Amino acid sequence: MADGTIETERLRLRLWRAEDLAPFAALNADPAVMEHFPRPLDRAESDALVGRIGAHFDRHGFGFWAVELKDGGPLIGMVGLTVPLWTASFTPCVEIGWRLAAAYWGQGYASEAAARALDHGFGALGLAEIVACTLPGNRRSRAVMERLGMRRSAADDFDHPSVPAGHPMVRHVLYRIDAATWRQTRG
Repeated sequence: MADGTIETERLRLRLWRAEDLAPFAALNADPAVMEHFPRPLDRAESDALVGRIGAHFDRHGFGFWAVELKDGGPLIGMVGLTVPLWTASFTPCVEIGWRLAAAYWGQGYASEAAARALDHGFGALGLAEIVACTLPGNRRSRAVMERLGMRRSAADDFDHPSVPAGHPMVRHVLYRIDAATWRQTRG
């Protein structure tokens, strides 16, 4: 990973490039992709997000990678690890997340890329635990978390501090996996 790139059977997870900004902005503007976020992002907000991702890589040595198919084509989304800036009962922590363009849903890409990100987190980074969170109704992301071997305890559910109190998206579910469980899951 000397150049910041890691690969799976079908995907390349790499550092961001200028040509990623337009397809990433289109993904972030898609109401279907952003259904489980407070709202879609405009181009300036999407570009600013990429800037924050780059700063996170500089600060921590990891972050959300740009994801592309190994056989070519445009950016299909992002997958990676992040240190949340907000505070909750389980922070500080490292969180895994993903966001793919709708055209690439249902093909196993999120699970494949996230598994590689977990390999990196528990291997190269030596993390003890990685968490993931989402809205209770986000069945797609929750299914990915469960396929990865992450487990939820209702006692860990929380009100997201970045979402205003009373907002319909304030309540989140939390999933966790530790390094030993990940190694057992991977055989």
